[in-house]
Amino acid sequence: MNELVTGDAVVLGLRPAKLPSRALALAIDLAVVGAAFVLVSIGLAIATASLDDAALAAVSVAAFLLVLVGGPIAVETLSHGRSLGKLACGLRVVRDDGGPIRFRHALVRGAIGVVEILMTFGVVACSASLVSARGRRLGDVFAGTLVVRERMPAGRAAAVPPPPPWLVGRFAGLDLSAVPESLWLAVRQYLTRMHQLDAQVGWSMAERLAGELAERTGVPVPEGVPAGAYLAAVVNERQARDARRVFAAAQDSAARDGHGDRDGRDGRGGSAGQAGRPGGGVVVGGAPVGGGAGVAVPAVGDEESRVPPAATGFAPPA
Repeated sequence: MNELVTGDAVVLGLRPAKLPSRALALAIDLAVVGAAFVLVSIGLAIATASLDDAALAAVSVAAFLLVLVGGPIAVETLSHGRSLGKLACGLRVVRDDGGPIRFRHALVRGAIGVVEILMTFGVVACSASLVSARGRRLGDVFAGTLVVRERMPAGRAAAVPPPPPWLVGRFAGLDLSAVPESLWLAVRQYLTRMHQLDAQVGWSMAERLAGELAERTGVPVPEGVPAGAYLAAVVNERQARDARRVFAAAQDSAARDGHGDRDGRDGRGGSAGQAGRPGGGVVVGGAPVGGGAGVAVPAVGDEESRVPPAATGFAPPA
């Protein structure tokens, strides 16, 4: 992936962040770091009240370096370029090749940031960002990093072009479980922007993406299939599987809900039948109704039901 996303790769899917969004993210980060520094300073002042001036100065410098310099470096390293301010503004620090940053990148950005942001109140950083075509400050230039926008407007999302009809369903048996999300993202970015690229650059990028995708799936690219068509067909197969999985989950959920509703209606109907339906095992007026088995319950308030019937003079045959 490091060889695929270079320079123009930012144009493929990730747009460089401009100065206003970066300034807002920096303001949020500075507010958080400043609050943490004040709390740490108060705690150290209480804990080191008995120390002399030299020791207090050393502790203050150590707290400054630890909180204002080491804190942002640690956060960017552990979050792969997403501090609290960048997370709120939808930004991320990435390498020039599009990959996640590491400790050395965060260290260079943080060390130079002390000079161009803290010591000059951001004047140098703003000037460098305005001059740079991709909005990079000096720390980004020396570290080989770039701040990009992760969140894109929904209306600008381009659809992945469909594969050729003769390739639809051809890769139904392909194992896609080992393909990482970063590779899927790169493939989708290429497919949505391939018509905007130079023919030679697009062909080279498609060949490299297809080779890496074939390596992850364990099945080589079929002969005679162009790399771009192969990528479109594999992405189409993954989308079809996701759609089938979502549809099956929705059907199962609807079936479970419907089964529960029928059980509830049946339970209520059964209890009502036993209370008043003939054959439910309830005896009314001292005689079983409908031949059902049960205990004879005299009707409450019905005096005639307790009087034996009058003789009719009819005797049943022996």
